[in-house]
Amino acid sequence: MMHEKPYSAAVQTAHDYYDSEDADNFYALVWGGEDIHVGLYDYPQEAIDTASRRSNQVMAEQTPGLDASTRVIDLGSGYGGALRYLARHYGCSGVGLNLSARENARARRKNVEQGLDERIEIVGGNFEEVPYADDSFDVVRSQEAFLHSGDRRRVMEEAVRVLRPGGILIFTDPMQADDRSNEGLQPILDRLHLESLGSPAFYRDTLEALGLEELGFDQRGDMIAAHYGRVLEVLIEEEQQIARAVSTAYIERMKRGLQHWVDGGRRGDLTWGIFVFRKP
Repeated sequence: MMHEKPYSAAVQTAHDYYDSEDADNFYALVWGGEDIHVGLYDYPQEAIDTASRRSNQVMAEQTPGLDASTRVIDLGSGYGGALRYLARHYGCSGVGLNLSARENARARRKNVEQGLDERIEIVGGNFEEVPYADDSFDVVRSQEAFLHSGDRRRVMEEAVRVLRPGGILIFTDPMQADDRSNEGLQPILDRLHLESLGSPAFYRDTLEALGLEELGFDQRGDMIAAHYGRVLEVLIEEEQQIARAVSTAYIERMKRGLQHWVDGGRRGDLTWGIFVFRKP
């Protein structure tokens, strides 16, 4: 499905980045081709794909009422691994809405390979203009995607709009800590062409104003440095192999970018966690 309106500048930047061959090859190699999000690590050197699957598991456990009747939309679904987890373990069906044609092609192949293509539809689109009617989904979920919007309130409005009464919004996002300015985050913001990151207070205030009830915030800010540090470690350890599919220029930019995330996490400028809200 093609978007009808031009992307905002921030979303266009995300589209151009994630739809590049370098980015697709990098994430598929380093994450294993199932997921592209922050993992929950039991120990520092844990495999990235294992930690990423744990994020899916924990988010599912924190989503009330999942079963075979649950219809889910994943905003910024990447390779679709979270939807496949929900389909396989809970019988859910749903939609992965995602910008990158390369990622979407890989997600569709994975759905077919795992026999889940009848339950999961992958749709090209933009979470600032979700192409579905009001009250279409029981669960709206997202992992590390909302930061890429230049208009996060608009994204929240769209998430609430397509959520059915009684439905659940559950998401994670790298966030600016509530007690910190964005001064220390400038290298990250510059790289992503963003003016700011969302904060826990922003999401709480915005979603409360939109009528949602907060059910919980499982805050685990230490996972920012743990995750991006682990990705950087794997990149350095496996650089020779990764360089067969990813350009040297991309690898060098990625090393610098990952270090900015690690530094921000260690300083406490950044936080992360699982937010859960219900629509009355």
